[in-house]
Amino acid sequence: MLCSQLAWAGTDTKVDTQEYLLPNGLKLIVREDHRAPTVASMIWYRAGSMDEFNGRTGVAHVLEHMMFKGTDKVKTGEFSKQVAAMGGRENAFTSRDYTAFFQQVERSKLNAVLELEADRMAHLNFDDAEFLKEIQVVMEERRLRTEDNPSSLLHESLMASAFMSSPYRHPVIGWMNDLENMKAEDARNWYRSWYAPNNATVVISGDVQAEEVFRSVEKYFGPLSAHALPERKPQIEPTQKGMKQVLVKAPADSTQLTMAWKVPKLEAGQLEDYEPYALELLGAVLDGYDNARLNRNLVKQERVVDSVGVDYDMISRGPALFTVSVSLAKGKTVAQAQASIQKALKEVADQGVLDSELKRIKVRILSGQIYKRDSIFGQAMEIGTTEMSGFSWRDIDPILERMQTITPEQVQAVAKKYLVDDRLTIGVLDPQARKTSTSEKVGK
Repeated sequence: MLCSQLAWAGTDTKVDTQEYLLPNGLKLIVREDHRAPTVASMIWYRAGSMDEFNGRTGVAHVLEHMMFKGTDKVKTGEFSKQVAAMGGRENAFTSRDYTAFFQQVERSKLNAVLELEADRMAHLNFDDAEFLKEIQVVMEERRLRTEDNPSSLLHESLMASAFMSSPYRHPVIGWMNDLENMKAEDARNWYRSWYAPNNATVVISGDVQAEEVFRSVEKYFGPLSAHALPERKPQIEPTQKGMKQVLVKAPADSTQLTMAWKVPKLEAGQLEDYEPYALELLGAVLDGYDNARLNRNLVKQERVVDSVGVDYDMISRGPALFTVSVSLAKGKTVAQAQASIQKALKEVADQGVLDSELKRIKVRILSGQIYKRDSIFGQAMEIGTTEMSGFSWRDIDPILERMQTITPEQVQAVAKKYLVDDRLTIGVLDPQARKTSTSEKVGK
């Protein structure tokens, strides 16, 4: 058993966080927080879309759906009904890096949801007919969220263009052709491959006693057998040799532009590397608050775009992108928007950022972290996502502390080094007229 105590940054509250490892490889992390009589129970499987391969994309997400289709003890649909009957809420989600399932219940119901999760970890049982119904649901989800959403189409094409070998080039929901040809046995094989205690982390946060939770998890999950996991190939992304561009034509109201640069991420065991932290702060300099540079310059002053967003995730299993996305104002061109973005980036690279500007952003980041920890569910999410990316929950506060040490010169250095054309992929959404349904009537 490994135990530790974590102090909340910026508060006087001490929060007990304890970690256990069962003989079958299951990791348990318990965060005690006794402010309310509730508990968040999450189980994380380190298997997401990045573990898929061509012809089977989307299977991680499909299996997430099938996990609600019953076992010998719990029939189809009964899992959600039982949690609802406890007065709880539950759901699941799949990402490139992991698949997670959660319940939030009154503390006395924790054992009941743990028993349900342990049962479906080892005894999932669905027939072909149930799979055929659910795969239609997933395909409809893809139609609604991606094929009928111009922003999603642009993002999907951008990722497929930016990455050559990394599985991040595939959409989490999968390509439609793969979904159309997926069989129930594909989902069963995924389940048999990855759903095992030695590939899972249970995170419990809330009004609990860690030792009691450990005994419950040991009772329900301890008897489950570990098995060998599939070999994970590194699939290192080759060095980009020059600018890439992709054009997407789809029905939309306005032109969209996304510029994405390949940049480093934070590596486990290398928490002192300043570059990922500086990139995170650079993102906040550009788009971290209402009057941040891109919003101030592009939206308010130049009025070349209607909206702007910057995205960078320094913690992930796969490679990282630093992206700037804008929706163009009426009458403005892609060339104008791109020039305005590059002008703002060049200003940072050439002149740097103000110390006062960076201090304000660091305070916002620290405040956001404290507010996030006000949530029982938010605490479990933070621990789980950190663990799934190859880090430890013990790294969370050191990462936050390291962020506070970054200087304006370091932010300037990463802007100059990484936001260059040879690392850039440009995606443009060319809006097309929307088709008018023949059933629609104009006028009276």
